[in-house]
Formats: sequence, C-alpha cells, structure tokens
Amino acid sequence: MHTSSHPTGDATAAATTPVAPHVREVMEQAVRQGVPGMVAQTRDGDRTCWSAAGVADVRTGRARVPQERFRIGSVTKAFTAAVVLQLAAEHKLSLDDTVDRWLPGLLQGNGHDGSRITIRHLLRQTSGIFPYSIDPAMLERFFNPGFLTRRFDRMKPEQLVKIAVSHPVQFQPGEGWAYSNTNYILAGMIAERADGRPFATQLMERIVHPLRLTGTYMPGDEEELQGVHPRHYSKNTADGSLTAPVHDVTEQNAGHDSHAWTAGGMVSTAGDLDRFLTALLRGQFLPPRQQQEMFTTTEVPPQTWIDGTTYGSGIFSMKLPNDRTVWGVAGMINGCYTFAMADREGRRTIVTHMNGDWAPAEWPSGIHLMTDVVAAELG
Repeated sequence: MHTSSHPTGDATAAATTPVAPHVREVMEQAVRQGVPGMVAQTRDGDRTCWSAAGVADVRTGRARVPQERFRIGSVTKAFTAAVVLQLAAEHKLSLDDTVDRWLPGLLQGNGHDGSRITIRHLLRQTSGIFPYSIDPAMLERFFNPGFLTRRFDRMKPEQLVKIAVSHPVQFQPGEGWAYSNTNYILAGMIAERADGRPFATQLMERIVHPLRLTGTYMPGDEEELQGVHPRHYSKNTADGSLTAPVHDVTEQNAGHDSHAWTAGGMVSTAGDLDRFLTALLRGQFLPPRQQQEMFTTTEVPPQTWIDGTTYGSGIFSMKLPNDRTVWGVAGMINGCYTFAMADREGRRTIVTHMNGDWAPAEWPSGIHLMTDVVAAELG
C-alpha cells in the first residue's frame, strides 16, 4: 500500500493522512486479485485523506500519486448537465425546448421524434432515445478486442445520433427511464448551438476556471493524457471475462469527434472531482431553480443501471447497504472506473478511481467493486 498526502479541493483543509483502514482493505483486496491500481480520496469537513493500492504503471511499478489526472468516463455527464443548466439560467435555452428547436431534423426515424423530446428529457435520461453505445457494431468497435485498432477512430456527434436512430426507440418520451449516451451527446450539441462556442470552451469558462479545477479538461484532438497520469488498462471485453488479456489503452480518442465527448470524454483528478461534486451539492454555481432541476430524480428501474439509484440530471442518489442515501457521479471508459459520492450536504465525500476496467472474481462487476469502496467510507 502506497500512501501520500496533498491539499484537498478546499484550500482551508488540513494536511492529508491515509484513508480509513476499511477503505484501504477493499482496495488492497482488489489489487491482490489483479486490479492494476486504485486510489481513494476522502474528506470529512476540512479533513482530507488519500491512499493508493497497486501501481500507476505495471511495467515500471510507478506509484499512483494524488495530483494525477485520469479519464472519468460518464462523470462527464454531470459537467455537461451543469453547463446546460447554466445556459437555461441565462435564458439562452429552455429545458422545455425540443431537440428539433436546436437540431432540426437530426432526431428522426424508428419512432424517434425530435419535436417531442425536450432538453429536460435528455438530461434526465427519460427520452427513450436508443443508446448508440450498445449498437452491435459500436460494441464490436469500442468494447471488444476491436478497440485496440479502433480506439483512435474519429466519429462526429451527428454520426453517433444517426447510429442511435437506426434502432427503434426504447419508449415514448417521458414514459420511462433508460441510460443512453445519445442523450448527452445531443445535450452537448445543443449547448454549442445555444451559446455559439465550443463545449470545451464553455466548460473551462463556466466550471473549470471558477472552481479552480487545475487538472480538469475536455480533450481536443490529442490522444495522450496531459500531465502526470496512471496508465489505463483494459481487457477489451463486453462480457466481463476474467481470462481476457490485459492491454494498455491509455492513449485513445475521447474528445469532440469520438464515441465519448460530452457523454464520457473528460479528464480530471480526485481533488478536482471532490471540489466539483461539493459545489454541485451545495448549489454554488447554479441558481435555485436550476439546482432543483439537477436534483429532481427519477427512480432507476431494477437491473437497468446501478441498483438502488435515482437519477437527476447527470447526478444520482444511491442507497447503501445500511440504507443511507449518498449522492454523486460515476463513470467508466475503456481502461478505468471513477466514482465520486457524498452525503447530500457535501460534508463527507469519497472519490475513487481504478486504472483497470474489469472486476476481480470477488465482485460481479466493476460497479460493485466501486460501490463497495464507497460503502466502506460512507456506509
């Protein structure tokens, strides 16, 4: 176990110490069973703790460090939702606007109707739009061994939407809930139309700079990670196979013209995610009306996403085994998992990341492993 210390996202925080033993034990157990490395940052008020298990690089044995940057997958959705909600607060768009209002004619076919789906439906995952990421060809390209040769592919957001509408809708708008990356690609496209600037520029000006998130960004055309970072390892399998070979997939395309972008393309750090989540929970950069929108949730049907959760706009609540409810964000992208969770007041938080995208035999999935780390701290 490697431990270290650093200042939290809160500048007034005391120096860090190792996280609690029960959190470290879950991480150490996962590493003993084959996960390359895990980190956890916890905060209780002004007291911040940080620990790591395993390594950042299996070839060199380099240790993971607090300031490192890593891909955050679908944690990106909370940033995207926050940008869109700020645009709503500025009356540059309305959450009641339809997709057709901003992207006329794009969302049509197989029951998809952009004149009936609103921005609110997109943010809450209640649109019924098919998720392009589970299209069979996309699964073969990005979540199977094909990823090794296709991970630098360029795909325009419009192409992703076209793939989605080639499949039937999942349900009529507002009549169900289903997780779909297509919703958040459309939200990013609308944000660009409404503001007239690239999403990455808005992200920096609206969130990253005001919150002083020094390690957070949306990749552009580059395939490498900026700054100090762990290697990201993948088994490149959609079925959770424990016997698949491990590959280094640190370099990949996750920016604007990729399969991820505003649904899952961002990069951040543990400290930045703590600061961002705390700001979300405390309503520090959304007016009350938009803050209420973000935290108005829909119950997630069993066995469709993360069990025991309700989903708001890019943020969700989760019931832990002891019936305590926590709030936060979660993401997976080829090579890693990220969770950032807290109590509703943002006083106690945990951010955890592992630089592998599979779960050891002890856990049914990577999500179960990550929620066990969260429960060890907040449960």
